[in-house]
Amino acid sequence: MGLSQNDFEIGTAPVYLDASALAKLHIREPESEMLGRAVRGHTRLYASDLAVTEVVSALARRRREGSFPAEALHRAYRAILARFEDGGLHKVELVAEVHREAERLLLIPEARLRAADALHLALALSVNARRLVTYDVRLAAAAGRIGLTVWPES
Repeated sequence: MGLSQNDFEIGTAPVYLDASALAKLHIREPESEMLGRAVRGHTRLYASDLAVTEVVSALARRRREGSFPAEALHRAYRAILARFEDGGLHKVELVAEVHREAERLLLIPEARLRAADALHLALALSVNARRLVTYDVRLAAAAGRIGLTVWPES
C-alpha cells in the first residue's frame, strides 16, 4: 500500500520533536525519509536540549557496542546543533515552570509517565504545541492521554 501526501502532513501549528524524532532527522533509520518530508519547510518545529542529550546518549551507546561509527556520531551531533543555530529548530528551555508542569503530569495516576517523558510533554505544552512527533510508543500513549495529537499515528 502506497503512502499519500496526507500521510506526510503534520500541520502548521507548533510541533514538538522528542529524541526519537530528532534522531530520525539526522540518522538514516526506518521512517527517516517520511519524517524529513513531513517537516520540510515547517517553521514552527521545537525540540529541547533534553532531546539532544538523549540522542547523543543512544548513539554513544551504539558506538560503544560497535554498531555506530564514531565519526557518524559526531557528524549527527554537529548537524543537530546546526539545526538549532540556523533556525530550522527552535529550542525549548527546561525552566522551572516546565519542571513544575512535568511534576504535575507525573502526579496524574492514569498518565503513567516516566520522568523524561513527563519533561518532554511539559516542554511541548510550554510552546503550545498541538502535535508531538515521537516514535516512542509509551510517550505517544501518554501524549494522547493529555490531549496532544501524536504523529505519526500508530
